[in-house]
Amino acid sequence: MHKDIKAYNDAQNSEDRKICKLLAAEINNNLPEAENKIWHAHPVWFLNGNPIVGYSKLKDSVRLLFWSGQSFDEAALQKEGKFKAAEMRYTSAQQINKDDLKRWLEKARQIQWDYKNIVKRKGVLERLSEPGFS
Repeated sequence: MHKDIKAYNDAQNSEDRKICKLLAAEINNNLPEAENKIWHAHPVWFLNGNPIVGYSKLKDSVRLLFWSGQSFDEAALQKEGKFKAAEMRYTSAQQINKDDLKRWLEKARQIQWDYKNIVKRKGVLERLSEPGFS
């Protein structure tokens, strides 16, 4: 794990730190090929430069965000923003269902919208058909 992500996690209060550490461990275990770093002040994991999953501390919870999550067909994930992102919010580490998280992370690997080139395409998202695109 990137040292800046560890520092981010360590800076949280006790319960939020547990949530962040658990999320980071599960993401790293299930997406070992993903690059991870602090991006826009939050921990984010990328495949081939495309952001796929990250989390952030909100006022009342920790938000787990999947950039392409609206395409996962998962009722538990809530729509976030105007593009294809979906989220889950946690106030306790016990709320994290590792089986759900593992399934979502696999879908994050397989189902991706091209956020890497969204600025170049003037806000238009295109679906990436193959995992491990270039």
